[in-house]
Amino acid sequence: MHHLTLLGLLLISFSLSAQTIYTGQGIMAGEVTAYSVILQTRLTASDTLVDYELPGADGVACFEVATDSAFNNPFRTTWQPALPDYDYIVKIQVSGLQPNRRYYYRALYGADAQQPETSVTGTFRTLADTAEVDSVSLVVVTGMNYRRFHYGRRNNDSVGYQGADKDLGYPAVATITRMQPDFFVGTGDNVYYDHPPPGRDTAVTESVMRQHWHWQFSQPRYHQMFAKIPTYWEKDDHDYRWNDADTASALGVDHATGIKIFNEQVPIVDPNEVNPVTYRTHRLSRDLQIWLVENRDYRSPNLSPDTVGKTIWGKEQREWLQRTLLESDATYKILISPTPMVGPDDAYKKDNHTNPGGFRYERDLFLDWLNDNDLLSENFYIICGDRHWQYHAIDPSGVEEFSTGALVDGNSRLGRKAGDPNSTDPEGLIQQPYLQPKASGGFLKLTVAAQSEGATATFTFYDENGVVLYEHQKEAR
Repeated sequence: MHHLTLLGLLLISFSLSAQTIYTGQGIMAGEVTAYSVILQTRLTASDTLVDYELPGADGVACFEVATDSAFNNPFRTTWQPALPDYDYIVKIQVSGLQPNRRYYYRALYGADAQQPETSVTGTFRTLADTAEVDSVSLVVVTGMNYRRFHYGRRNNDSVGYQGADKDLGYPAVATITRMQPDFFVGTGDNVYYDHPPPGRDTAVTESVMRQHWHWQFSQPRYHQMFAKIPTYWEKDDHDYRWNDADTASALGVDHATGIKIFNEQVPIVDPNEVNPVTYRTHRLSRDLQIWLVENRDYRSPNLSPDTVGKTIWGKEQREWLQRTLLESDATYKILISPTPMVGPDDAYKKDNHTNPGGFRYERDLFLDWLNDNDLLSENFYIICGDRHWQYHAIDPSGVEEFSTGALVDGNSRLGRKAGDPNSTDPEGLIQQPYLQPKASGGFLKLTVAAQSEGATATFTFYDENGVVLYEHQKEAR
């Protein structure tokens, strides 16, 4: 019996060693701070989709990290198994880094730790000390709709993108990679569980939810971008459960599963953290601090009366947001929200802070609080995702909002004008310095340029090919 068991182990080891293992979703860095980063890869049995799937592979992986691209004096993280219960993802939080330093990293992976393969090299820069004069840039996106790019919209004659580079993925991602911003922010709708490719299932199980991420991150242009640009992530309705999903709806997967799969699939929280919190703030430089809020985990039912107690953020998050805004001495304070707070939006919706009957009560309290505490004179602005058109809008309170628009051309649409009776602003009280005149994909780039004294923030809207559509500068007050 002993010999049979040993033989069996040898055969298993040989089988694993003979199997070719890939990192079919590339490598990715997320949640960069001055002293830490989360590194991630996924072991796969193929480097491309096979019958709409990118199957995982058993094995192990670790990361090498160095301050030079030749990896002359690297350090290694511990080896981790790629397990089916975690979708064969290996994700490790690396601590003990130095501020404002360029790092290089790569995954070592294989059936075992004895003769590993080496991934491509990735890079990131840690956040600067708050006293350092340093410029910083980030690209902010929403609406990465795989189905609409590759196959078009359902129930009409559209056929999706037809360029010869289609298999590489979204042109906007290639544009962002060429621009080389310091950071990439996905505000939500990073996948669309309820927009599967033709003949595929809407995601109502964990395995199908994971497939949506496999489809998305198997695209080569993502591999190229993520290796060069570190990421921050938020979730919205479509990458949480489905369109306008809240905590009370009973369709498909449950609330806890929506949270679990999102935290699994992107480098947003330490995988060893038992009860992770996904709202957070990062001081990116002396002059720029961003707040990334959580708009799905704590919200009230969308259709409950819009009055005292109805909330998207929840009491603890709202108090945290207000406290940390007051504590900040950053020149520019930018709230990055998965959903809009100014708009205007479609009048029929009940899902966000702009919607009558939605969550306006909480929104109005917050905008009043901003004015009461003089935050607008301290260069506070909102960047939002979710809406499929780009805009720059000014609320009557004075709060300004910049909407990223949809990343994918086929997922874009014309937006609502202030004064439109079918908008959330039928009286036309909102000023619109910019409303995208033609539906197209694209993104927003924020650049904060620092001088020894003072700074300038530039908000620039691009189409997917990098054509500037609108630019607006804010001198520090």
